[in-house]
Parts: sequence; C-alpha cells; structure tokens
Amino acid sequence: MKLKITILSFLFITLIATSQSGTSQFKQIDSLFIEWNTPNHPGGVIGVMQNGEIIFSKAYGLASMEYLVPNSTGTIFNTGSVSKQFTAMGIIRLHQQGKLSFDDDIRKYITELPNFGETITIRHLLHHTSGLRSFHAVLGLAGWRGDDARTNEDINRFMSKQQDLNFKPGDEYLYCNTGYMFMVNIIEKVTDTEFKDWMKQEIFEPLGMINTYVEDNYSRITANNATSYYARKINTFERAVAYWGYIGSGNMHSTSADLLKWLSNFYNPKAGWENSFTLIQTLDKLNNGEKNNYAFGVSLDEVNGHKRIQHGGAIGGFRSYVSVFPKEKLSIAVLTNFSSSGIGQKSKKIAQIILEDNTKVAKAIKKPKPIKLSNQQLKKYEASYWNDNKNYIRRIYLKNDTLRYYRSEKSEDTIIPIGKNEFQLLTNTADVRLTFNLTNTQKVMLVSVDGDKPEILTSFDPIKPSQKELEDYTGVFYSPELETSYTIFMEDEKLKWHHPRHGDFDIKILKKDVLEGKWPLATIKYIRNKNNDIIGIRISNGRVKHAWFKKQ
Repeated sequence: MKLKITILSFLFITLIATSQSGTSQFKQIDSLFIEWNTPNHPGGVIGVMQNGEIIFSKAYGLASMEYLVPNSTGTIFNTGSVSKQFTAMGIIRLHQQGKLSFDDDIRKYITELPNFGETITIRHLLHHTSGLRSFHAVLGLAGWRGDDARTNEDINRFMSKQQDLNFKPGDEYLYCNTGYMFMVNIIEKVTDTEFKDWMKQEIFEPLGMINTYVEDNYSRITANNATSYYARKINTFERAVAYWGYIGSGNMHSTSADLLKWLSNFYNPKAGWENSFTLIQTLDKLNNGEKNNYAFGVSLDEVNGHKRIQHGGAIGGFRSYVSVFPKEKLSIAVLTNFSSSGIGQKSKKIAQIILEDNTKVAKAIKKPKPIKLSNQQLKKYEASYWNDNKNYIRRIYLKNDTLRYYRSEKSEDTIIPIGKNEFQLLTNTADVRLTFNLTNTQKVMLVSVDGDKPEILTSFDPIKPSQKELEDYTGVFYSPELETSYTIFMEDEKLKWHHPRHGDFDIKILKKDVLEGKWPLATIKYIRNKNNDIIGIRISNGRVKHAWFKKQ
C-alpha cells in the first residue's frame, strides 16, 4: 500500500510541476536529466520552487542498482558539503544568543589545539581563511587511503599534533573541511549537547525539515536512503563503500523537499530567523583587502545578472547542489547518487531556463593592437617559470614566430606583445596579461587574470641531475606531526617514493630541489642546511602546504 501511495504522490507532484512551470520549461528542465533514466543507471531528484510553490519535482534512475529500487521524490541523499551552511547556521544562532562570538579565538573552546602563534577565530573557520590544514589532505599524507573510515575524533587527534599553518589566518582563502569539523567541537562545548541532537532540535525541526539529520555512523541502516556509486566508464558503475563518519563539514542527509524549505528562508524567512539568514551571507575581506566570495557556509555569485547563493557537495558517489536566487524567489535543489553527474552546470541551466538574462552587455575582452617584435626580441622572454606559492611551472617559448604560454602538452596559448614587456593571451574566456621584468640574472613574469592581483613566477634553469645528485635526494623522511615516514629511493636510475600503505610511485624532477610525486605527496621541496646538506623535505598537496618531514 505504501508503494502505491508513493507512486501516486510522485505522479501528482510531476503533474503539478508540468502545469505550473509550463510545458516548455518542464520539457527543457526534464531534458537535462533524461539520461539518468536509462536502464541500470543511478540518478537523483530535482526540486525547483518559485514564489513558495514547487514548480518542478521529479526523480530519475535507481536509488539501489543492486535491488533495482528507483529513486523517488522522497529519497534521502547524503548532501556532502551542502552540510556546511547548516553548521554555520548553528554558530550564527549561538552568536545571536550571546553564547559565543564570531571573533572568539577557537582555542577558547578547543583547548587541546596547539598555539600556532596566530589567533584563529570562528570567523576564520566560517570563511575558510583559518590557515588550518584540511583533514582529507592531512590523513592522506599520514598514510590513510580513501576507503579508510574516518571520524571527527581522528582529525582532533591529528590536529592536536600539528605545528604549522598553511598561511597566516585571514591572508588567504583555502577550502578547509577541518574548520567546519571544529565547529562541531565548539557547538557541543557551548551547548553541552551532541551536535547531531542539537542540530535536530534547534535547526531542522524549527524549520520543518522533518527528513533531515546528521549522520555520524556510516553503518547505520536508515530507511529510504539512496546508495551511492562511482561512475567509472559510460554506463559502468561501482558501489561507493561508505567510510565517512565525520560531521560538521559533511554527512547531513536530506531530501529535495526539505532543502527547498531551507532555501526559501533566504527570501521569505520564518519569523525569528530573519537576521540569521542575513548573517549567513556575511562577506569579509582578506587581510590585504581583497574580496572573498565565501560567506558563512555559502558562496555568493551571479548567474545572468541575478544574485545567487549556492553551495555544492560531494562525498562517496553522492553529489549535491543547492542554489537560491533571493530577489526572484527561486530555489533549486539537485541531489544525485553517482559521481560525474555535472550537477553544478545542470543547476545553472535550470536557472537560465526560468530566469531572464539580466546580464548587461558584456564588454568584449579588450584586444589591444599588437606591436611588432622580432624573433630575437621575443626570444628574450623564453624561459621556464616557477610559481613558488602554488607550486607550478609555466614555460614561455618561441614557435612559428610567436610566443607560446605552455602549461602542459594539452594546454597552451599564443601570447602577443601589446606594450613594453607586456603581453596578452589570445583567449576569449578571460583577459590574461603577462608582464615581464628582465634582469641579467633573473626573469620575473607577472600573470594577471581580469585585472586581479598577479601571480608571480620566476625563471629557473631546468636541470638534468647527475646520478650523484639523484642519490642525494634518497633517504627516509619522518613527520612527527603525522607519525609516518616516506622513503625516497633509486630504481632503474630513476627516483621513486614508497609508503607502506600507498605503495611505490615515480618521482619527477621539476627544478633543483623541487620534485613532484603522485598524490598525496604532490610537491616535494628539499631543505638544506648551511653546509648544503639535505636535512628534510616539505610536502604540499593542495590543502596541506609545507608539511615538515625530517631526514632520518
């Protein structure tokens, strides 16, 4: 009987969506997801609300490929990092109640956290500007594999041993799951209540989100939850085995209907929540005055001239994307149970189908008249350039009487001279300017995109190390912070790295004392003492920068 009711409810919602959004819009939106309804294919649920009414709600594909159970509009999905805005709202409510302040030092609540010599505030955690290392990258570097179970207790244990930050708090934006997991510690300390229970009592239930909950036990059996899958090849999927037991940064489960209720508060907030949904949109600048579009658990941007508040999520094979256009009172929730679903772009297309294009006529990328330089003049700029902050190489070289900006074998652009030591990339996607400062000993290239602060790259001489130099790079390197070692060794006259849990992998020489390895090592920088002896390495892998490993 329940199955019949579910099917009838689903058909009713679909018919309502068709009549209210118009046949044309319905068909356009439906066509974005039609491939999800192919046989033996996972899928998802799409919900669209405007002016307080659901105008599109439809389920696609299978919730369980093993048992051929279809998704329904009431299927529950893990929302991944969409969870962050709810954690942020928990902090906001406590701030409004005077039980904490956004500008509190987090060590007031997390006393076991080391003193990094800098004050990290709750505000830094909310904006991803804390400088803390993000826990997936930390655990990967510590030897954990992707299918290892992980919890908040794990990251608390590892972070209590960290001695360095990625950067000074407030200097940069770098997405950091650790910060949102630490907010769990703070909420539990302030409320003396388990996070999952407090969120249910203070956030979900008051806002009518009856099918939403925080899940800290991935082994728990809960009815009506989708199973997630990795897309490996076309129409080939593997089940994503659950290993995620952490909360705060992810692992909130919900339905499209509950998420639409939540999103509607951004333009029609429930009584008593008005200031809360204003505060969640708080933007603060970085220390140098540059803007940061990440507010409190949500990002702010525009689509076709319309303000958008949005966030995506990914965990296992689950993908989620929620967005709200407050002025137009439009909310969109897309939930899926397989990877490679491209739902961010699909969500954007839904908005474009419904909303008018309010974009002002875009100014064409200015293409100044190029100046003529001889090949001899152009060759002055040829070099390999290194970005020491972000650990990447760009190469400038002359080909067919023009300079090329080389990223990789599959990515390079032509650059044209437009002024003294100034060039422009021939691309229609952005206004990319290159400015060179040439001296007898060094070439410096400044790369600016659409007038933003330029990245600084300096020239270096590519090397082909001798056998002796390669052997100098070998050894065992230990991190007391991560309690693990990496062995760098020679095999068949090539450098490799070894970890007992990750295995053996090749190492590539980028430049003198800078090597590149497979993740989780990524970039390896050798550190020498005054006698030029190697004393250790610093490893960066994106969300961990410069982790110290001492040579044994």
